[in-house]
Formats: sequence, C-alpha cells, structure tokens
Amino acid sequence: MCKKIFVGATGQHCGKTTISLSLMHLAQKKYKRVGFMKPLGPKWIEFNGTIVDKDAAMFSTVFGVEEDVTLMSPVTLTPGTTRRFLDGEIDSVGPIKSIRAACAELEKKYDYLIIEGAGHGGVGSVVGMNNAQVAAELNAPVLLVTGGGIGNVIDAVELNLALYQREGADVRIIMANKLVKEKRADTLAYLQKAFAGSGMMVTSAFDYLPTLADPTLQHVSELLGLPLHGGTTERSRLCHTIQLGAASSQIVIDHLETSTLLIVTSSRDELLVTASALHHIPEYKARLAGLIIAGHVPVSSITQRILDDSNIPYIRIKETSSEIFYQLREHVSKIGPEDIEKINLINSIAERYIDFDAIDAMI
Repeated sequence: MCKKIFVGATGQHCGKTTISLSLMHLAQKKYKRVGFMKPLGPKWIEFNGTIVDKDAAMFSTVFGVEEDVTLMSPVTLTPGTTRRFLDGEIDSVGPIKSIRAACAELEKKYDYLIIEGAGHGGVGSVVGMNNAQVAAELNAPVLLVTGGGIGNVIDAVELNLALYQREGADVRIIMANKLVKEKRADTLAYLQKAFAGSGMMVTSAFDYLPTLADPTLQHVSELLGLPLHGGTTERSRLCHTIQLGAASSQIVIDHLETSTLLIVTSSRDELLVTASALHHIPEYKARLAGLIIAGHVPVSSITQRILDDSNIPYIRIKETSSEIFYQLREHVSKIGPEDIEKINLINSIAERYIDFDAIDAMI
C-alpha cells in the first residue's frame, strides 16, 4: 500500500518545493520507491515533447523518473484554461478525474508519494480543484508549510484551515519554515501552544537562508529572457549579491561581496575591462559571479573583444542599469534541476532539521 502526503502552504514562497525535495530525500532512506506528483501545474513548460508543470519536470530530472512526468503533472493551467473552464468548454469534472487517475497509477508504482500543492489552499478554485479539494479527493493527509513568525503564521494557518476543513481534507502537520535562527526555539514553542489540543503536529523546518533564495546565473538569464554569454559552464553558480556598478571602477571592485552579480552600464569601458581582467584571478573570480551589461549604447569593439577573451559570464540587456537592478531585487528564485548546489544544501540541512520519522508517523 502506498503512503501519501499532500504538501500544502499558507501562501506563496513559504518553501513547498524545498520541503518536498527534503521529504523526497529523507523518504528514500526509508522507502524503496518514492514518487512525486504536482496535480495542478500553474507554471508550465514543454518537457520531452509534452506540456507539464515546471516542478514536476524538475523532480523527474533530479530523481531520474522522466518516464513518469505526465503522471506527475496531470493538469496544467496553460493560457486560456481559466476562460475555457468558465465558458463551459472544459468538462467541469475532467480535471479532477485526470488527477485521480494519475494518482492511482503512481500509487501502483511507489511505496511513498509526495503530492505538492500550488500556492495557498484556495489556488485552483477557479477550475474547481483547489488544494483542499485535491487533498480530500486523493485522501492524502496534509502537511501545511508556513513562513516564520508567530502571529502572522497563526492567522494564515487559521485562514487556510477553514477551507481544508470545509472540503473534508485532513490537515495533520503544520511546519514552520524560514525561521529566524535566534528565535527558532521560542517561535516553535509558541506555535505549539497556539495549536495545542488541535490534534495537529507542529514542527519546524529550515532557518531563513538567503542562499536558498539567491538566483543562479541561469535563473537570471531565464528571468530576463536573454542568453548567457561567456562562461556558460558556470550557469549554475549562485549570485549572493546584486550590485549596481555606479561608482568608480576602484570603489566598485573594492566593495565586491562574495559571488556578486554586477550590473554595469555599457558605456563603462574601464569597469568592463577591469572586471574582465579580474576574472582570471581566483580571489576576484570568487567575488564576481558575472555581469549584466545594460543600456542602449553599444559596447566598444575593443572592450567587447576583451570581454569575450576573458570568458566572464555576462548578459547583454537594453534596459537601463537602474531598471534591471530593481527588477532583479524583486525576483524570488525558484529551484531548478540544474541547481545542484542548492539541492545538495537542502538535503544536507534537511537531515539535521526535519524529523522525517515523526512526520511519517503522523500519516
């Protein structure tokens, strides 16, 4: 018999995918066959000739189960799906039938199945299958991931619980994530007090780690929709800091932090040449992950030759440096299959912080 767990969340960016990756890693130490499913895919891509959710594609690649990817992502919300559903062009029970059928097939193949929801409890309501409905339909006990904090977490849990309870879904675990390290013990103690007597297990996952929110060079390339030039073998490198190269070249270089993505105006020849030269020095290569060269002014031919010869990773964009700086600062990075550094970090931390046996006992 296949054990199932539905990983939901109280909102976006709580860390559902990180927790799902952790559970996959930990479950594989106890169960022979561990599977993954993303019933409703709001963010789709073309993968191996078919349209699937991005997370399903990532899990299938990381865990080597590409042959199951269509079962892992039975329903995707492609452009126009919402309107077609509301206009009656899509069978109202078709999506949930597809989800049930896919889950049944996965249960035959796996001993333990992790089912990841999409956003907060109500996501998917427009097509008649929000997270609470899906969890209830699949008869999967729910682990609800929250952010850090106390009051805001309690409020968010109560709001989501109302929907899960209305739909008859069984929320058994509340997992606080992205905790402030110094407040971790106190936060968990107060959350356990708040939900004492509810029958739900209250536990914790990761402390807040900026590294897990930092984008890779590949993420930045995809976000901007532009190619990464130069050292493309470094596309999985994390960018811990985004810095605007507005000061003199010497000041900019002196203030580089570890693995900085530097935004430079295309007319700043001296800074572009200096950065290119420093790319060959290990000390500075560790501090400078790559460049975004911004602006309408063409890079001079000699500077372009120096850039190309240095093999420093860079992206060329027409927007101004200030525009791209604020766009990237607002970006929240997601995990992709190429993010080996992040995935290995997640797995190692999960082994220290997540009590899988206790979670497993609750389902």
